[in-house]
Amino acid sequence: MIDAALLESTALALVAGTIAALIGGSLGGIVTGGRALGIELAAFMGSFYGIVTGTAGVAFGLAAISYLGWE
Repeated sequence: MIDAALLESTALALVAGTIAALIGGSLGGIVTGGRALGIELAAFMGSFYGIVTGTAGVAFGLAAISYLGWE
């Protein structure tokens, strides 16, 4: 049985991780490709790839924590 507090904290961690990946990806895109591509395009591409990889990483981490039984 899934506890409501555990489900809420898991959802909150997933949302917070996704937002952090969005911000980090856009800043990383600006730093690495801002001059070559333009700041707006670099930020857009960085935020897209940041969300893709960041959300997968957070989901994998939450699944590992759940599997190991850490709370």
